[in-house]
Amino acid sequence: MNSISQVDKKIKIYDSLLPLSWLYEIGVSFRNQLFDWGILSSEEFPIPVISIGNLSVGGTGKTPHTEYIVNLLINRYKVAVLSRGYKRKTKGFLIANELSTAKTIGDESFQIHKKFPSIIVAVDSNRRRGIKKLLELPETEKPEVIILDDAFQHRYVKPSLSILLTDFNRPFYEDKLLPSGLLREPRYGSSRADIVICTKCPNSLKPIDYRLVSNNMGLYPYQDLFFSSFKYRSLHPVFEQNTNIKKECLEYLAKNDFSFLVVTGIAKPEILMEHLEQYSKDTKLLDYPDHHQFSNKDIKHIIKTFEDITNDKKIIVTTEKDAARLINDARIPNELKQYFFYLPIEVIFLLEQEDLFKQKIESHVKNFARNRIMA
Repeated sequence: MNSISQVDKKIKIYDSLLPLSWLYEIGVSFRNQLFDWGILSSEEFPIPVISIGNLSVGGTGKTPHTEYIVNLLINRYKVAVLSRGYKRKTKGFLIANELSTAKTIGDESFQIHKKFPSIIVAVDSNRRRGIKKLLELPETEKPEVIILDDAFQHRYVKPSLSILLTDFNRPFYEDKLLPSGLLREPRYGSSRADIVICTKCPNSLKPIDYRLVSNNMGLYPYQDLFFSSFKYRSLHPVFEQNTNIKKECLEYLAKNDFSFLVVTGIAKPEILMEHLEQYSKDTKLLDYPDHHQFSNKDIKHIIKTFEDITNDKKIIVTTEKDAARLINDARIPNELKQYFFYLPIEVIFLLEQEDLFKQKIESHVKNFARNRIMA
C-alpha cells in the first residue's frame, strides 16, 4: 500500500509540472522553427560529420556508440571526436593531449582520448566553431571524419549523418518534455535523424518487439531503425596496479565469494547492478548523479564504506566514465588503489543488424565526397 501511494505521489508531482513543460515546448518549438525557416542557419561542411545524440537528458549510451563508430573507421580514416566536454573546468576550443584530464576536457572525452590516443579528441561548446578549428589544422593532422558526441540539439551544424539514440526502457515516444519528463525537445524532433538506435535492449529481443517499437516511433521511409545492447567486458584496474589475484575475472570473484562496493556517477546504474549481482551475493551501491565530481566528503564516504565491509575479499567496482574522473584523484590512498576496478562495456547490435549498420556508416563516409560533387 505504501509503495503504491509513493508512485501516486510521484505521478502527481510530474503532472503538476506539465504547465511548465508546455511553456518549455513553446520555446523549443519556436527555436526549431527558426532553423526550419532558415532564419537561424545550419552550416554544412566539406567532410563527413556524424552526429550522435538523443531527445532526452542522458542515459542512452552516447559514448559507447561513439566509440563503436570510432572503432569502425579508425583504421581507414583520420577521425576526430568533438564534444562540448560536459562539466569540464576549462572553456573554449581544446584538443586533448598527454596532460589532459577529466577536469580539462570532461570525463567522456577523456575516456575516449585514453582509449583511442591516435585520434583527435576535441572539446568546444560551440560545435560549429570547433569543426572549423579542426579543419584549420595542418593537412597531415586534419581529420577526414568528425564525430559529434551529444549534438542532436546543436542545430547550428547540419551533420551529413544524424544518429538518434533512445533507451528501450524509456523510449522517447513514452516520455514527456522537461521538467515533467526527460525530453529536451518534442518527439517530432526525431524526424531529423537518419538513423534511430533503440539502446539498452534485452538480449532476448524478438522480431515482434522490433515491429512494436517501429510502429510506435512512426519513423519515415528515409529513417533506419536499429537495436543495440551492451556487452560487459572483463574488469580492468583503474590505477593500473598489479595484484596477485585475478580480479579481472568475474567468474573467479563469484567462485571466491567476493563482495562488491559499486560506485557510480551515471544516469542509470540499474543495468550495471543487475549484471554484477550475478557474480556476488554481497553488492552495495553508492549512487551519485550523472557526471558527479567527487568531493572530499564523497571520497571519505567511499573509503569508510569499503572499510566497513567485513569480508576480506572485496573490491570497488565503478564504470569506465567514473574511472576517468577517479584516475587522477590524489585523495585516494595508495594502499586502496589496488582495489579499484572499472567494468568496460561495448555495443552489440541485435537481430543480426550489425553488418547492415556497419555498411550504412562505411558507405556514408566512403561515398560522401562523390555525393557532394553530384549534389
